[in-house]
Amino acid sequence: MPHAELKFSNDLEIDHKAILSDIEATILKHDAGAGICKGRAYPCDRYLHTHLLVEVSILPKAHRDDAFCKALLSDLEAAIKARIEQSCAFSLELRFSGAYYVTNEHQVAE
Repeated sequence: MPHAELKFSNDLEIDHKAILSDIEATILKHDAGAGICKGRAYPCDRYLHTHLLVEVSILPKAHRDDAFCKALLSDLEAAIKARIEQSCAFSLELRFSGAYYVTNEHQVAE
């Protein structure tokens, strides 16, 4: 279950839901078994320059090698930038979750 976080200056007018949906779709295009992508957006009202920082975390798996990561990173950058309609500093990081990371579902009986 990947994670995506958008951290951006609040003067940057973006459709965070569309970007997060595009991130999920792009990950699934590269790895159909990745599952849903938990996405969050954090606008910031205290900043120096207009910017967007995108951090995407995935679990390490044998097929997610260097070629996979480079292709995914390139497609993520293109998909995200296609949604940005104003100039800004842009940063994107693709990283692997650590060895002691747990991800699953918590269900409460109704």
